[in-house]
Amino acid sequence: MGEVTVITSGKGGVGKSTATANLGAALAAMNKKVIMLDTDAGLRNLDVVTGLQNNIVYNISDIFAGACTLRQATIEDKSHKNLYMLAASQTEDKTKSCESEMKKLCEELSALYDFVLIDCPAGIEQGFKNAVSGADRAIVVVTPDKASVRDADRVLGLLEERDMKNLYILINKMNPKLVEKGALLGTDEIIETLAADLLGVIPDDPKILINANCGKLVTGDKLARSAAAFENVAQRMLGINVPLTDLADDGSFRYKLRKKFSKKTPVSAGVKPFE
Repeated sequence: MGEVTVITSGKGGVGKSTATANLGAALAAMNKKVIMLDTDAGLRNLDVVTGLQNNIVYNISDIFAGACTLRQATIEDKSHKNLYMLAASQTEDKTKSCESEMKKLCEELSALYDFVLIDCPAGIEQGFKNAVSGADRAIVVVTPDKASVRDADRVLGLLEERDMKNLYILINKMNPKLVEKGALLGTDEIIETLAADLLGVIPDDPKILINANCGKLVTGDKLARSAAAFENVAQRMLGINVPLTDLADDGSFRYKLRKKFSKKTPVSAGVKPFE
């Protein structure tokens, strides 16, 4: 049986969809069969991020309504071998489906794929409840700002109430220079606040937005600083212990000097792969 992982946050705009798509592509490149579910009914965008918006004929709501089969609704990403997607409905709202339907769908998919990645809608209402209902574990995406961290803390609490044991944090849009100036929260501060396992840190990379607007992913893009970070996270999702890259390392003498005389062991050194 495959792994069913929900990628959530609480706060919108933190990069759940881009994380879902790029992690899916990275896992597929490692010869894993992956399917991504867009569960944000009415506000889908996973199809735009992946460039698959013109390939949609049926969606998840059509499956639940019996209007099509699972196979008919499944979209194959021709640009990435082993990568597939199920789109959300663009016209129906999140209350049209229920948790039992999502659980059944996830059970069917886990028998067919190595990884099922659920792109969760923002918020903590019914759409969130549906998306997390069929998952074995959760990746909570957070950005280094106080509002995002507070919302992530609330989401972690809700997931714990559902007895979900495997909870991980993925920090997105990290900018070490702004952290040093005190404008953004640092990795250690975020992890200490949320008290959850760190899966990885994705740098603030303009290529993510540029590529997404073109329907392309950064995974495999050698010019994208974030590509290696997504690939490292994908390896941790396979249970491989990959060290966390220090995003502040710009190769400068100042960095090396500061690193040499720093006695503090960062909390972020304890990055944890999937078990």
